[in-house]
Amino acid sequence: MSRIGYLPVILPEGVSVDVSDANLVNVKGPLGELSVKVGSDIKVEVKDNTLELSRPSDSKRLKSLHGLYRALINNMVVGVSEGYKKQLELVGVGYRAEANGQLLELSLGYSHDIILELPKEVAVEAKTERRSNPVITLTSIDKQLIGHVAAKIRSLRPPEPYKGKGIKFVGEQLRRKAGKSASV
Repeated sequence: MSRIGYLPVILPEGVSVDVSDANLVNVKGPLGELSVKVGSDIKVEVKDNTLELSRPSDSKRLKSLHGLYRALINNMVVGVSEGYKKQLELVGVGYRAEANGQLLELSLGYSHDIILELPKEVAVEAKTERRSNPVITLTSIDKQLIGHVAAKIRSLRPPEPYKGKGIKFVGEQLRRKAGKSASV
């Protein structure tokens, strides 16, 4: 049984947390500010440089919400203090990526280029070095948003199992298939 909800969230230097009466938790740090509305049953307390969550009973619903809100607040604290970074690699002949501000232009072997407008909270950088695959780097303070954007970009051309062509996360291990074997 998980005990995630009982773990205190340690606040690093420069991060402040404000809890309003309506259970709205605001986290401010050097990289920005995030907020989340916590359920009315969960109690949030700030003590010294830690944040603790408690629940009134051990019902199954409250146990799951207890761990959920603790994880969300911890992700916000890490986001405003360190930030999150995701890297995607384009594997395939002629695949390329170009970033212009919040616009990401992808050439993925279709008859047309794909242009994505990214949210202003996500910074994008596309880098192509000679003799290597293009790499798209996403940075943000919001873990949920950056994961959603990265998954959306990957879904435009997921890696196929035979040659491994497509968009994959850097360091992702793909399951490869053997393909047809020639008969003698």
